[in-house]
Amino acid sequence: MSVIDLLKPAGSTERPLDALADFPAIPAGWSYLDTAATAQKPKPVLDAIARAYGETYATVHRGVYARSAEMTLAYEAARRRVAEFLGGQPDEIVFVRGATEAINLVAASWAMTQLRAGDRILLSQLEHHSNIVPWQMAAEKVGAHIDVAPLDADGGIDLDAVEAMLTERHKLVALNHVSNVLGSVLDAPRACALAHRVGAKILLDGCQSAPRLPVDVAALGCDFYVFSGHKLYGPTGIGVLWARAELLEAMPPWQGGGAMIDRVSFARTTYAPPPGRFEAGTPHIVGALGLHAAIDYVEDIGRERIHRHEAALVAHARDALRGLNSVRLLGPANSAGIVSFTVEGVHPHDVATILDEGRVAIRAGHHCAQPLMEYLGLPATARASFGVYNGPADVDALVRGIERVARIFG
Repeated sequence: MSVIDLLKPAGSTERPLDALADFPAIPAGWSYLDTAATAQKPKPVLDAIARAYGETYATVHRGVYARSAEMTLAYEAARRRVAEFLGGQPDEIVFVRGATEAINLVAASWAMTQLRAGDRILLSQLEHHSNIVPWQMAAEKVGAHIDVAPLDADGGIDLDAVEAMLTERHKLVALNHVSNVLGSVLDAPRACALAHRVGAKILLDGCQSAPRLPVDVAALGCDFYVFSGHKLYGPTGIGVLWARAELLEAMPPWQGGGAMIDRVSFARTTYAPPPGRFEAGTPHIVGALGLHAAIDYVEDIGRERIHRHEAALVAHARDALRGLNSVRLLGPANSAGIVSFTVEGVHPHDVATILDEGRVAIRAGHHCAQPLMEYLGLPATARASFGVYNGPADVDALVRGIERVARIFG
């Protein structure tokens, strides 16, 4: 019986699941604890990708032959599935390469046309580089300014400080829904309400929240929401931008080419309505189908169930690591699937190398969050992050590995 089954509520009718058996790339005895970077892929996703390339492949939105029409239906079915997953509408879903491209799209198309000199953008201290650099580029071009909200004592975004900082000059707020370093969870409805109170739009980076937390963009109240498929047990190269329909309708295209047009002439080109306007060229067809399969897989388990599972592993790990004097834990006790830490006197890269010798894979470095590292006064951290395929044995292997690190470095 898997740990997920052990975490089922009493009397639950949730189906039994041997999650590890669904992931052929995880061999016995290997503890993969780097899901926050990228999740391993379950068989249904691998099967969907193989079937799409090996049996049903054709282009979409172009061919009049039957297979092309069928693939177009499957591609658009994936869009509808994503919309359902997020609580939005299909015409609000733009397929992109990942969250990075989604944020760049909003920065290039919305921010660079809506922001004016003197306007302000509010970010936070814990943002991923992908939610910092595009806004810096946009701000530099239009003459806008960036403000940075501090963190609270638990490593979450300090929304009291956000409330005090926001003014009517702020036109955009862009925040991480779940920190990829600390696992802290944003009170997203409050953050959205604070942004809207001053007339600002708000974007949520959902890379770490979409795989494990229920997401309803209407209930959250955001204007833009982005995530990457590969962190949701899906393929790389596919991601999602959700935006309110009226915002997409007012945004100009950011790339030109085939598929995003209505009519082209040398005198004038007119553009397709959203979301097609933002999907120039041949799309990642198989990626969208793989993402559809990944969403089905996650929803079949249930995101509440996944979060409950990962929360138990986080609690197990933090309790065990707290007993090691050389270990400093970072972030809140109730972090979402992530445990970041340092070992006194040992660089995180050395920690990760020794753990790898014991077949435990973690992330070590600045996690594409250098401003956060500077804020914490650290060059880097070690990070263990959990998925549906992990269990207590993986936590035990992690702890044994860190005990070995302490012995080696004295």
